Amino acid sequence: MKTLKIAMIGFGNAGRAFAKIILKKQEEIKKIFDYEIKVTAIATATRGNLVNRDGIDLKKAIEDIDSNGRFDYKSCSSLSGEDIIKTADYDVLVEITPLNIFTGQPAIDNIRAAFNRKKHVITANKGPIAWAYRELKNYADKQGVKFLHETTVMDGTPVFNLVEETLPMCKIEGFRGILNTTTNFVLEEMANGKNFEQAIVEGKQRGFVEADPSLDIEGFDAAAKTAALINVLMNENITPLDIKREGIQNITREDIIKASENGRVIKLICKAHYKDNKAYGEVKPVLIDKNDIFAGVKGTSSILSIKTELMGEVTVIENDPEIEQTGYGLFSDLIRLIRKI
Repeated sequence: MKTLKIAMIGFGNAGRAFAKIILKKQEEIKKIFDYEIKVTAIATATRGNLVNRDGIDLKKAIEDIDSNGRFDYKSCSSLSGEDIIKTADYDVLVEITPLNIFTGQPAIDNIRAAFNRKKHVITANKGPIAWAYRELKNYADKQGVKFLHETTVMDGTPVFNLVEETLPMCKIEGFRGILNTTTNFVLEEMANGKNFEQAIVEGKQRGFVEADPSLDIEGFDAAAKTAALINVLMNENITPLDIKREGIQNITREDIIKASENGRVIKLICKAHYKDNKAYGEVKPVLIDKNDIFAGVKGTSSILSIKTELMGEVTVIENDPEIEQTGYGLFSDLIRLIRKI
């Protein structure tokens, strides 16, 4: 039986969800693929780092974080996260550090360092895809390793895999989507009678809205996702700075009432299209007819409609995702990797 060793950079909610799925599916992986999965290193910012070339006890690692907020001191390694990436024994780096939406760092450097060692990379961090995808993909190809990133736009919902695996030789001509759950939730709450500030408070209380929601509200997160999609699906080399961006911070309850009176709803829409053989992206609030499928995307759900050369529009919807979907997105990339190596 072959062994696939994983180093995880980040062990937050998504990382632990991924680890739980590995524990749940490890016997099935052995049976179907003849592979044993071992996590040999875990690096965190504040909870300690673990290194064991024979395999970390994932169940205990999860329990330690859930009960104590950190790993057992006696088990912790003195190696830093950077040391782990550059020296630890692993085949695949799973990069799930927090997003820096304005630079993509340090995730870009983490991924580049893994490629230096000819290691495969799976990431849930949209920053590197939005800011440096072409460079990183070209380097991965040069090094003969895989670079997988399904989780970066719609959690575990297949987007990149859908296009790569099921739409061969079918050019992507553009897309439109609702890709930021915070703004979708806020706009829906405002349509239900709350003002902007009340909707933000409600979202924070329910865990849908960050303590500082400005990156979502002002469209930065949606712009990063739009750039990532354009880079991968439309073979471009852009950054979020190239996306024309307008958030929902100026939308009022009166705007939403007026839209409703005219049979419409307001949604923050991500769009891309070609003009003169170059792809352009845009994020802005748009009036949507109530009969449009986009109008029915509620709460924390997402939708992406991909315009193709030969298959018309192909649309995927994610309904009210939980953290398990993000974990599964990482896991699905792991299974794709096993099938390819």
